[in-house]
Amino acid sequence: MVRAVRWYQRTISANRPPCCRYYPSCSNYAIEALERYGAFRGGVLAVLRLLRCRPWSRGGIDDVPQRYSVFYRCSWSKAHEEPRLTPLAWQDDHAGPKEKSQP
Repeated sequence: MVRAVRWYQRTISANRPPCCRYYPSCSNYAIEALERYGAFRGGVLAVLRLLRCRPWSRGGIDDVPQRYSVFYRCSWSKAHEEPRLTPLAWQDDHAGPKEKSQP
């Protein structure tokens, strides 16, 4: 299934302007969910994410949950996680090497 998502990223998504309202993108979310939880559970999370990604949604940062739950975004869920407000620091390193200032 991960190979199918990677194929989508290379062939279809690469030829279109970015339009995902969430970070990480829906396809990157699907890959992470599939790698973390397997085909069935990860597939369920990926489908639910695609259903949330609609023109009138606010978007924002939406990570794959640390504990599997389809209700992880609901405040009453035991697996509830508050959404991050900024990208993780290690993701900024992918933009390129940064020069360190010497004191």
